[in-house]
Amino acid sequence: MRRKGKARNLSKIQPYSNKGTLIVYFVLRALVILVLVRAALRRDYESVFLCGLTMVLMILPSIFARKLNIELPSTLEIIILLFIFAAEILGELNSFYIRVPNWDTMLHTINGFLCAAIGFALVDMLNRRDLFSFKLSPVYLALVAFCFSMTVGVVWEFYEYIGDRYLGFDMQKDTVVQTIRTVELDPTRSNKVVKIDDIADVIIVHSDGSQEALGLGGYLDIGLNDTMKDLLVNFIGAVVFSIIGFFYVKQKGKGNFAARFIPKVKQRIQEFTGDSSHK
Repeated sequence: MRRKGKARNLSKIQPYSNKGTLIVYFVLRALVILVLVRAALRRDYESVFLCGLTMVLMILPSIFARKLNIELPSTLEIIILLFIFAAEILGELNSFYIRVPNWDTMLHTINGFLCAAIGFALVDMLNRRDLFSFKLSPVYLALVAFCFSMTVGVVWEFYEYIGDRYLGFDMQKDTVVQTIRTVELDPTRSNKVVKIDDIADVIIVHSDGSQEALGLGGYLDIGLNDTMKDLLVNFIGAVVFSIIGFFYVKQKGKGNFAARFIPKVKQRIQEFTGDSSHK
């Protein structure tokens, strides 16, 4: 009885039950603490705040899983932890968004995949409850997962635009282009598109008459290409998981690969998979 009591107390202390997930969590948390201490010594309080936010985000999946009485697959848990670390610590604090090509693209693709998994799980768990008389088809579940992921992606782009427009951030990174097409330069004002090719540089004329050449090798598109690229790769991630989820439901939960990414209600696991070991 004492051993069981100690085991229960230990499980309450540990944020994650899976050994592999727990190791990844503690390693990443130790790295975040090191970054936090370094930022505190430099009096970089914005970085300190981001480190604290990162540690909170890393514990949230475990808290939600316990509150909602669901089981998160270890693969999904590890991907979420690595995603948070890659986005906040590596991306924001270590400037990987600027230094590493396509770092932001990679994270948006993973985000599309993860959000589709979450959307799929939310509907799938309701679909298997006895309180509901209807049963949704695999196609519908896959479609809901896709729409949920794309909605999250669009809302995130709204957040980036608001941050850039009203808070002075630069979350929607600009892209240098050499060609623009616009009706604003049409002298006839008849909605004709004017095309400007071979843009080599942009010169800024200040209000005092002084000029400054930026040396960009082109024209800044003010974030439009970045936004559309983010939504496109989010779309790809969502489609990939939606296909996986479709076959998972089609095969009545027998697919081992899809099960690595789909949360399940604990008391319903054996009902859907036929496994009686959770009883």
